[in-house]
Amino acid sequence: MTRPDHWPDLPPLRHLLRDLQGAAMMLSRWPVGQGDPDAPPGPDMVWAFPLIGAGHGLIAGATGAVALWLGLTPFAAAVLALAALAASTGMLHEDGLADCADGFHGGHTPERRLAIMKDSRLGTYGALTLMLATLLKLAALAALPLQAWIPALMLAGAGSRAAILWPMARMDQARPGGLSAGFGLPSGRSIAVAFALAGAVAILMGGRAGLPMLAIGCLATLPVQIRARRLIGGQTGDVLGAAQQWAEIAILLTAALLWG
Repeated sequence: MTRPDHWPDLPPLRHLLRDLQGAAMMLSRWPVGQGDPDAPPGPDMVWAFPLIGAGHGLIAGATGAVALWLGLTPFAAAVLALAALAASTGMLHEDGLADCADGFHGGHTPERRLAIMKDSRLGTYGALTLMLATLLKLAALAALPLQAWIPALMLAGAGSRAAILWPMARMDQARPGGLSAGFGLPSGRSIAVAFALAGAVAILMGGRAGLPMLAIGCLATLPVQIRARRLIGGQTGDVLGAAQQWAEIAILLTAALLWG
């Protein structure tokens, strides 16, 4: 059978593997090597973000499930699951959440807010926001039965990494020289593939509730987008990190409501 000329060419396997490695290097602390400096992955590697997020969720969910199986309390198992998640991700997005909290609340002009967000020191607003975000995740996980831990965390991991592509694609850069600006703008095709993969994970892990949970995660980024546009004029890497965190929390809380 001859392939029609209008069918799109699929990327070579080595390009897909390069994108997967690049996404893992950016979003995780996994030992995946340094990549090829002569052929670095571009912004279109975002199609792989949900797969890396699902991997984070699998690691965290398996850690918590084993802890529960060994007889630990749900709260203790949830703490261990989040510790495994933090070790897997390197707390990249949590850092963005804290920076946004400090900058949004600690400055009175866009320039001052951006300067605070760039400061590596943790302030009161950031510390309190991290504590509340962690407590919400702990409460959601502790309310879930053993069999729901891995599905909920994989769905939250994949869905929240797809959700950040919405503000990435639709918002202006607040800091032209920042990490997000340097990353570049992914193509519509790569974003569509990312959402398709996130949707597949959502259906496999959540059944009929999976796609609504993914939608809830995306909608949870709206307050971050609105506030970032009003306070600093657009998005940065920190804003994307904050959006991922609220999407993840929203999905986990929804899972606790539906499956707890």
